[in-house]
Formats: sequence, C-alpha cells, structure tokens
Amino acid sequence: MDPGNWATDIQGGSAYRYMLLSVVLVSSLTAVFLQALSAKLGLATGRDLAQACRDAYPRPVGIALWISAEIGIAACDVAEVIGAAIALNLLFHIPIAVGVIATGADVLLILALQHKGFRMIEALVIALIATITIIFGFEVFLSHPSYPAIMKGFIPDPAIVRNHDILYVSLGILGATVMPHNLYLQSSIVQTRKFGDKVADIRNAIRNSYADTTIALGFAFLVNAAILIVAAAVFYESGHHDVQDIQGAYRLLTPLVGASVATPMFAIALLASGQNSTLTGTLAGQIILEGFLDVHIAPWLRRLISRSLAIVPAVIVVIIMGEKGLGKLMIFSQVILSIQLSFAVIPLVHFTSNRAKMGPFVNGPAVRALGWFTAAAIAALNAYLVATTPISS
Repeated sequence: MDPGNWATDIQGGSAYRYMLLSVVLVSSLTAVFLQALSAKLGLATGRDLAQACRDAYPRPVGIALWISAEIGIAACDVAEVIGAAIALNLLFHIPIAVGVIATGADVLLILALQHKGFRMIEALVIALIATITIIFGFEVFLSHPSYPAIMKGFIPDPAIVRNHDILYVSLGILGATVMPHNLYLQSSIVQTRKFGDKVADIRNAIRNSYADTTIALGFAFLVNAAILIVAAAVFYESGHHDVQDIQGAYRLLTPLVGASVATPMFAIALLASGQNSTLTGTLAGQIILEGFLDVHIAPWLRRLISRSLAIVPAVIVVIIMGEKGLGKLMIFSQVILSIQLSFAVIPLVHFTSNRAKMGPFVNGPAVRALGWFTAAAIAALNAYLVATTPISS
C-alpha cells in the first residue's frame, strides 16, 4: 500500500464509477501469483531475484535490469514523497513544497528501525496496513455505495482496453498494486525465516510463504477496493467526475459524506500508507543494489540518494504546475511502475521455470504457462498504451 494506490483508485472511482474494481481484483491476483513465484525462488535457491539475474545474465543485461529496477523505486518514491507531503499539509497545514523536502527525514526512521531487526519492521507494516484497513472500512460505511453496482464492477469490461484514458489509469492501478521492486524484496525477505535444508522443510516454508502472501495481499486488495468504492460512491455519484488528486478528494469528502471525522481519518490513513511504502522501498532498494552490483553502502546513504531523486521532480512540479500537477505526476509514476514490471516478471518466470536452478521446486506445466501468459499480457498492454499515446501528451 502506498499513496500511488490512492491516486489511481481515486481517479478510477471518480471518473469511471465501479468499472475498475475488476482491474483492482485482477491486479491483486497477479500480485499474489508473482509474489508466490518470488518467494519460491528465494527459498528454493537461496538467492534473491537480483542475485539470480547477476548470476545468469551477461553484465550488460544485468546493468539494464538494475537500471529498470532503480527507475521503479524512483517512481514509487515520487508517489511516497507527494503523498506524505499532502498528508502533512492536510493535517498540519504545512506547505506542500516544505512537506516534500521534509520527507527526506524518513532516513532517520529507517535507521532506527533497522537496528531493531526485521521483525520490528514487519510489525510496524502490519500495524500501518491495519490502520488503513479500519479507516477505509469506516469510510465505505459512511459513503453508502450501491452494492449491486459494486458486484457488477468486478466483471471486466472491454472498454478498459479500448479506451486509452481508462487503460492508462488501469495500468497505473496494476503498477501500484504489483510494484516490480517488491518482487525483488519478497525473494530476499523470505530467506530471513528459519527453515531446514531438507526438501520437505523447504516445501513447508514455501507453503507458509504462500499463506503469508495471500493474507497480506488480501488485505491490500480490500483497502484498494475500498478507496475506489468510496471515490465512486462519493464523487462519481454526486457528479464530481474530475476528482484527479488527493487534495480535491479530501476537500470534498466531509461536505458530501456529512461526517467531519471522515476527512482527518482520510489524511491519517494517507500518512500511514506513505510510511508503509517508505519502509518496503528502503529495504527493496538495498536488496536491488547489493544483488545486481554486489555493492554495499550504508542504508542511510542509499535511502538519501533515492529519496533525493524523488524530491527534485516533485518540487519542480510544485513550482511550475502548482499543487494541481501533483495528481498527474502521481498517476504517471504508477504507470512507469507498470512499464517496468516486465523487466522483473520475465526473469522471475524464466528462473522459476528452470529445472537446473529450481530442482524439485520448478514450476509445473500449468504454473509455467500461467507465468508466461502473465508476463506476455503485462508487456503487451504496456506496449499498446505506449504505442497509442499521442506524443503531445
């Protein structure tokens, strides 16, 4: 969960009602499947996805994949920076530009948590996601959505692919949900669990990781669906079809829902989602750098570099386009994540379908076919979006 989910879900719900709930569902199922493959790779081989790429591919290919992964982290960081700055502005009236710069201080939080161990970080992430889930469960109750329309929204509509604008937001939802750098992260963090060296022990660890992944991403699906449902029920139904940024959603929420507590809870959940994504992005960045390049630098320095790369474009957009430009930048950052997905998914399916690498844990025929179909579908949809996007846009 990160502010990028908010931006894509709010725009999707306000502009297209419940239609994109099917995209949220398919994206969540895709995330579960790919995260499961990633966990299996890490547990079966003892190597994370970045290390596996460095081992298997020529150095130029490895460097290209590393750059792609870094672009994905930078895109995710942009959404984190903007989301945290907006939350600080909504809660404490801190100017957006100041809030963007202040987000660089999250390095101190990461340093403090890393000294406490990985389990502490896990506990904090769970607490943050639980906070977001509870808040948006309450928001859905207040918004009085149409439940028959919600059920219909889970049925895919061909217009999603035919309409360029809908496809743009849909791929933003996909990128925000799956996030390529989280595939690298998953293949590494599963190895922090204690398990034996026997085939039965590894198989049991893989089953447990599948359960963890399904539960965690199940909660993420509920939150993503809830954000989109609230946007559809509150904004679309009231004729506000152009709510394309989080600030606009915040300002409209209380007068339309009629509960003054809804808006501060909205901002608190946004801040929680930004911090949650900051934690996972920091860990993923370290794993990607060390895995691809075998370069070890201090976590605070790695985080400071990546966060600076995100702060600069956000400040520029605020100066040139004003706060209204931030919503467009957030959606665009999630589409970039979607485009980068193929560069992580294809190696992942390749490695987990390789018997020499995976041994008895190699993908079976059905999983292999589903994996390559998923990789091809993601690549084809992104290529189609790029090919049909006017240069002027």
